[in-house]
Amino acid sequence: MKKIGFLSFGHWANHPAYRARTASDTLLQSIDLAVAAEEIGLDGAYFRVHHFAAQLASPFPLLSAIGAKTKSIEIGTGVIDMRYENPLYMVEDAGAADLISGGRLQLGVSRGSPEQVIDGWRYFGYQPAEGETDADMGRRKALEFLDKLKGVGFAQPNPYPMFPNPPGLLRLEPYSAGLRERIWWGAATNATAVWAAENGMHLQSSTLKIDESGKPFHVQQAEQIRLYKEAWKKAGHQREPRVSVSRSIFALITEQDRQYFGHDTKGEDKIGFLEADQRAIFGRSYAGEPDQLIKDLAQDEAIQEADTVLLTIPNTLGVEYNVHVLSSILKYVAPGLGWR
Repeated sequence: MKKIGFLSFGHWANHPAYRARTASDTLLQSIDLAVAAEEIGLDGAYFRVHHFAAQLASPFPLLSAIGAKTKSIEIGTGVIDMRYENPLYMVEDAGAADLISGGRLQLGVSRGSPEQVIDGWRYFGYQPAEGETDADMGRRKALEFLDKLKGVGFAQPNPYPMFPNPPGLLRLEPYSAGLRERIWWGAATNATAVWAAENGMHLQSSTLKIDESGKPFHVQQAEQIRLYKEAWKKAGHQREPRVSVSRSIFALITEQDRQYFGHDTKGEDKIGFLEADQRAIFGRSYAGEPDQLIKDLAQDEAIQEADTVLLTIPNTLGVEYNVHVLSSILKYVAPGLGWR
């Protein structure tokens, strides 16, 4: 059994073929899609966060709105770039969104990936400390975020406050119990997956990974997941770890499906460079008739290791079509793989 969610990058553009042509379109359609996904039995609604782009960027208003209009579906991110964040303010936003949703937030965070502008986090007022890289800064902020989510007081109260204070040091409010245990780390390397396990975060592994061995993407990703699980066990955490992998999977059911995705039935991994010295491997997409998809996906080692599969969706094609895409996986593919 696996949890199945969708992952939306939240694109929009004034393109005649797009149903999401404005930021308003994308935000409102994201809410509608999450509601519809819950109705068809999907387990999660997840959203990517990108700055300086015509994509979703500020997750907490969206997550709160979805939390208010749904009852059971997990709501999350994949991922928030911590280089851009104020960890304390984020604790307040995340706590509020989690309380609105009744404790359904599953927040994916990370050190971040290359963005639309050079050192975009500098425009947000942040810079690495002396001797730090921007990646170090992202991880440091993530650890501060985790620490403050514990709800332990750390701030000295004013002796003459506007309102009476409880005794002792003050914590950030609103505090949402349990949220600390629902934070995920988006890891692109084996080392950061191990680091996530040591710090008690669940693991998100996407369709991109630093190429560390030259092996096929799904094999490298499966090895990363196994290293993560070993590190989690060694750390002695008293709860079960969770692991998600992202995949682009399209069942060709209708002529419209074949028109959109029928040309990509022989998907292969791709090699590229995230930065000048970072060779990355990008996992293949899966498109085909349901029987062929079941055979292909059964050979994906990383999917076998994960408990959650996040289906990346073409959000610009609108809510109705994406409900069809997700429903097709649930109806025609998931049962044949034992996911349902």
